Amino acid sequence: MACDAAAAATVTRSADGRDVTTTLSVLTYNLEGLGWPARNGRAKVLKEIGERLNAAREDGSGADIILFQEMFSGAAKRAVAASGYPAIVPGPRRTTRAFVRGVDPMGGNAKPLKGELGIRLLGGGLAIASRFPIVESAAAAYGRRACAGFDCLSNKGVMLARVAVPGVPTSIDIYNTHMNSRRASRVSDRRNGEAHARQAEIASAFIAATEDVAVPLIFGGDFNMRHSEIRWEAFSEHHPLTLVHEHCIDPASGCDVRMSWDGDAPWMDTQDLQFFANGEQLAVRPIRVEAVFDGGASGPRLSDHDGFLVTYELRWPADMTAGSPGC
Repeated sequence: MACDAAAAATVTRSADGRDVTTTLSVLTYNLEGLGWPARNGRAKVLKEIGERLNAAREDGSGADIILFQEMFSGAAKRAVAASGYPAIVPGPRRTTRAFVRGVDPMGGNAKPLKGELGIRLLGGGLAIASRFPIVESAAAAYGRRACAGFDCLSNKGVMLARVAVPGVPTSIDIYNTHMNSRRASRVSDRRNGEAHARQAEIASAFIAATEDVAVPLIFGGDFNMRHSEIRWEAFSEHHPLTLVHEHCIDPASGCDVRMSWDGDAPWMDTQDLQFFANGEQLAVRPIRVEAVFDGGASGPRLSDHDGFLVTYELRWPADMTAGSPGC
């Protein structure tokens, strides 16, 4: 998608003329797009997901960017294509090599009857769709020495889409991942936890190798850390990013929370998360969070995950010169 094919962002200048702002909305959505024999009878619902996403995109209510997970089946891939977004890039494919080589084997014996066969039947199930141009992309697999149980049958990993928003002086780095499951892996917590910790480290290395530190960063996906302090601790060692939930739970943040959050740590109750970091001059902060496809006004629940939609404010100095590869 060429830069001149997208409409410029609507920008607002501050009262004193020093700053310029616009918004960018990012949806994290696990499609529950597993195929047979893991899931059956999902084709009709996945078709509806694609149709609803396309309708929302066309009427302007849809997200600017969507991070998809579990795009495994043919019906799931068709749903992503049917969303109608003009720029779509896939994540790691079935044959994508591990990003980090020379990793020691997982502790203990391999579990071939639980999917640890040393082969991949599926790709990573990731995609990023954008209404704005994607000027660069990259994908990496976690590899067979950083997976556990039935998760090893898919080539899970992490991906980058560098998005250029016309009217914004720099691009924005958007990352997406789907990390090793717990119960669904059908192996012990110790084993799937080791795989998850390795994936957190590999994702950090991938981001460090591919990010443009001068531009804002948003990292979302299905992190599979719900109700696991151990996983959170291991992940946090490698990812010094700001968690959207943690930012927005502070009343002083000015973030408009349009979803039900229970307790003091609502991020522990979900797998679907987003993190963010500022660029050198262009700052990013969440200003609204909401659930979509949750059975409420936004539409029926069409997956075993709700969509997690975050609207960010982008802010930069009015005298900032455009940097590559912005539009």
